[in-house]
Amino acid sequence: MNTLLQIENLKTILHTGNSPVRAVDGLSLTINKGETFALLGESGCGKSMTALSIMRLLPDTGEIQSGAVRLSGNDILQLPEASMRRIRGKLISMIFQEPMLSLNPVMTIADQINEVLKQHLRLSNEAAQHRIVELLEQVGIPDARRRMHEYSFQFSGGMKQRAMIAMALAGQPELLIADEPTTALDVTIQAQVLDLLRQIQQQNQMTILLITHDLGVVSEMAQVIAVMYAGEIVEQSPRERFFSQPAHPYSQQLFASLPAKQKRHQELAVISGTVPSLSQQFKGCRFADRCPHAFARCHDTVPQWHIIADNHSVRCHLYDTAAVPEQYRPAPDITLKTETAAQQLQTDRPLLQVNGLKVHFPIRKGLFKRVVGQVRAVDGVSLNIFAGKTLALVGESGCGKTTVGKSILQLIEPTAGNVRYNGHELVGMRRERLRPLRSDLQFVFQDPYSSLNPRMRIIDILQEGMNALNVDTPAVNIQASQPPLSREQAVDALLDCVGLPVEAKWRYPHEFSGGQRQRIAIARALAVNPSLLICDEPTSALDVSVQAQILNLLNTLQNDFGLAFLFITHNISVVEYLADEIAVMYLGRIVEYGRVDEVIDHPRHPYTQALLSAVPVINESSAAAMIKLKGDLPSPASPPAGCHFHPRCPHAMPVCNQSYPAASTISPTHYTHCYLYSQEHITRQHEH
Repeated sequence: MNTLLQIENLKTILHTGNSPVRAVDGLSLTINKGETFALLGESGCGKSMTALSIMRLLPDTGEIQSGAVRLSGNDILQLPEASMRRIRGKLISMIFQEPMLSLNPVMTIADQINEVLKQHLRLSNEAAQHRIVELLEQVGIPDARRRMHEYSFQFSGGMKQRAMIAMALAGQPELLIADEPTTALDVTIQAQVLDLLRQIQQQNQMTILLITHDLGVVSEMAQVIAVMYAGEIVEQSPRERFFSQPAHPYSQQLFASLPAKQKRHQELAVISGTVPSLSQQFKGCRFADRCPHAFARCHDTVPQWHIIADNHSVRCHLYDTAAVPEQYRPAPDITLKTETAAQQLQTDRPLLQVNGLKVHFPIRKGLFKRVVGQVRAVDGVSLNIFAGKTLALVGESGCGKTTVGKSILQLIEPTAGNVRYNGHELVGMRRERLRPLRSDLQFVFQDPYSSLNPRMRIIDILQEGMNALNVDTPAVNIQASQPPLSREQAVDALLDCVGLPVEAKWRYPHEFSGGQRQRIAIARALAVNPSLLICDEPTSALDVSVQAQILNLLNTLQNDFGLAFLFITHNISVVEYLADEIAVMYLGRIVEYGRVDEVIDHPRHPYTQALLSAVPVINESSAAAMIKLKGDLPSPASPPAGCHFHPRCPHAMPVCNQSYPAASTISPTHYTHCYLYSQEHITRQHEH
C-alpha cells in the first residue's frame, strides 16, 4: 500500500501561562492510502491538537516547534498559507468535535456547504444545489431540500454533527480527519454515517484518521490503532491484535472502564488521577503515577519502544524482560456494590409523573406570520420516574428527547399534558412558586460549551447556582464526621468528585477540552442538591475512562442520596449499565417502555429492534445482523398517518397507516405501541 500521510517527530507547543504546554511531543505515525487509522486516548492527551497541527489550524497560542507532516511525500508544514487553503477541504478535510463552534450561525447550512463546492469543485449553481441535497440526504438529514436553507441553531445536536460531516465530504478529500465524528449521533444515524464513510472510502480510496473514544466504532472502522497518552503514542497495533491482546497498562484500563450489562452490580474500573500537565518535563513513563503495574524504573527512566508481535509495538518497561522485577503491584480489585440507600427507598409513588405531555411549535409564514401548521416535537408522552431510579430515554436525533426534558423543567412551555413532581403540578405554575423547586430539578445540557458562560471562571460558574438558590453545601460534600465546608471548599470537593484538579476553578471554559467541560457542567448541576437530574447525553463528549468515572459518580449519588435520573442518551451500553427502565421514542411518541432487561433482551417494536441492531460492538461474534431502515426520519411538522413508523417498518400492514396503535401489554412492566402485538391482530392470526 502507498503511504499517504507520514508524520515524523511532530512537536506542537502552546504558549499559555509561564511554561509552554507540549501538547504533541515527538509524535510519529504512518497512514497508508485507503486505510482507517484510529487515534485513541483520554481528553487532554493531544489527539485533537495532532489533527489541528496536520491541518495547520492551531490557535494563536499554538506553534509547531519541529517535525514534518508529509502528504503524498510533500511536507505541508513548509507550504505558504495560500497553498494550504487549496489543500484544506480538497486534499485534507476535517470533521470537528464540536459542530456548534465550527458552523457559522449567520449562514444557512446550504451556503456553508456551497462555500466548499465553489472553492474546490467550481460547480454551477444548479449542480451545487443538487449536490448539497445529495450530501445532506447521505448523512441522514430528513427533509433535506427544505432544511438545507435553515441555520445551524435550528438543528439538534446530532443534526449539526451530520451537517458538519456533509461539509467535510463535499470536496471529496483524499484524507478525512474525523475528530469524534459520531459523538452526538444516535446509533442508527451513527451506523448510517459509518457505512457512508466506508462506502466513500472504498469508492475514492479515501484515507481516514479517526479520533474517537468509542471502542465499538474503532472495532468496526479501523485497520490500525494507536493509543495516545500525554502528548505521545504509547501503543500501536493492528485492530485484531489490539482487541484480543491490548499490551500497554493504559490500553488495558480503557477496556476495563467500558460499561456493560454484566457490570451492572460492579463499580467500573477507573484510571486514578488525571492526565498529567503537559507543561512539565517528564523524567520517566508519563503513565507511571496512574499505572497499577508501575515500579521504580517507571518513574525515572523513559520507556523505549518494544515490538511484541508483527506491527504491534508498545512503549512500556513491562516488556523489557531484563528490567521488570518479579513482583509489581497488581491491578486493583473491582468491588461489588452493597445494598444502598436508593435500593431501600419506598417507591410506591413516582417522584415524577408525566401524563400526555405535548409540545407543539407553530409554523408561521407570510407577512402577518400566520400559523400554517405545527411541529409536533412531543406528541403525548407519558412516563414515571421513581426516587433513586434511572429512566433512560433513547431514540433518533430530532425525535423530541431533549424537548421532553426541557418541558418537564418548564424551560419550554408544554402545549398540553401534566407534569407532577413530588405531588406538585409544574405545568402552569407561577414563576415565584416554581423557583424554589429549581434546586430539586436540574438539567445537564448536551453541549457543554454553549451552556457554560465563557466570561466566568469555573469557581463562579459552580457558585452561581448555590448563591441564587441559597444552597450552602452540596450533598456530595456532606460527611457526618466533617465540619461544614466553605463555599470555596465545596467547589474544590465538587471538582474532585468529577475528576478535575482543584486549580481548574480559576480557569475559563475555553481552556478545557470537550470532555472536561462536560464534567464542569455535571458539577454545576450537582452543586444545588437536586433530587432529579435530567441528563441530556451527559457522557457523549467523554472518553471511556472519564465516562466510567462519571457513571460511578452518578451511581454513588443515586445510592447515597436517592437521586433520580432521566438519562437521555444514544449509548446503549451506558443504558444497560446504569438504567432501571427504558423508554424508546420515535417522532415525538414513546413506542416501547419497560425494564432494561426486557427491552434490551427482548425488543418488540420493529424500531427498537432496528435501533439495537445498529449498536457497534467490540466482540464481532456477538453482533446481530443490522436492520437497515428504509427512508429517512419523517419531519415532525408532517408526521405520517397512523403509526408514525410504518413508512420505514419492514413489518408494516395495511392497518398501520390507518390509526395509531394503542398500547399492547407484553408484561406488567413492558408495553409497546405496535399492531404486531395488538389483541385484534393476535386473534386474526389464530383464526387463519
